[in-house]
Amino acid sequence: MGGGNASDPMEKQTLSPGSPRRSGRVDDASGLSPLLPRVYIIGETRLFREGLMAMIIPEGGLEVVGHGSCSEALQEIGNLAPDLALLDMAGNNYLFVPRLLHTILPSLRIVAVAVADLETDIIACAEAGICGYVAQSGTVEDLVGVLLRALTGEVICSPRVAALLFDRLAVLASDRLPGPAVGKLTRRERQIAGLIARGLQNKEIARRLCLGHATVKNHVHNILRKLNIQRRNEIFGRHFDIDPWAMKSLPRQTGHYQTSV
Repeated sequence: MGGGNASDPMEKQTLSPGSPRRSGRVDDASGLSPLLPRVYIIGETRLFREGLMAMIIPEGGLEVVGHGSCSEALQEIGNLAPDLALLDMAGNNYLFVPRLLHTILPSLRIVAVAVADLETDIIACAEAGICGYVAQSGTVEDLVGVLLRALTGEVICSPRVAALLFDRLAVLASDRLPGPAVGKLTRRERQIAGLIARGLQNKEIARRLCLGHATVKNHVHNILRKLNIQRRNEIFGRHFDIDPWAMKSLPRQTGHYQTSV
């Protein structure tokens, strides 16, 4: 996925003038219109949407064809047929929106803005069908760069996120852990394995389960041995029968999106 720190300036992109659903201004010698990529901005706050539109347009290279809330976007995307959708992630969990948008317009490229720089959030965005993201610390220049790169299928991300995505692919390729191996785990080990799968470290697991740090460390050692794996990140993203996020005795952690495998 595209990260929110594009370092090189993007050239102004034009598309083939053969598409009947796009419009642009006439400013070249041939009289043909250089057609700009079309963007639809999605967010629940009108002021935020209009602010983004006011910042994007002067940057050039993009045409904002509309903006609206999630419900409005689902009604308008089909008719407007934009090339890109810009989705505000600063509010509630909007990860269901990309899937619905792709059922309406499969070719739509979706970029998320104001994404928390957390591993679980970034992975959740990728799984939801988002092809690029701009972090909460990103600039307007970063945003335009990520949008334009998303059109060409290019992905910008840090080495850390790239490694995380490779690990996630390895997990998906393994088609989950074999049933008998998971069955060897105790209830407590499945709880801890479920939290490891969501990217939590030992200290945070100890705090959530009200256990000592050494106790958690011993459980992790047993989990790795029983599952016949070497590294804890091989557990990342996997599903276990006991979901610690659903247990009423455990507080939910804000800023993380829930994902299922």
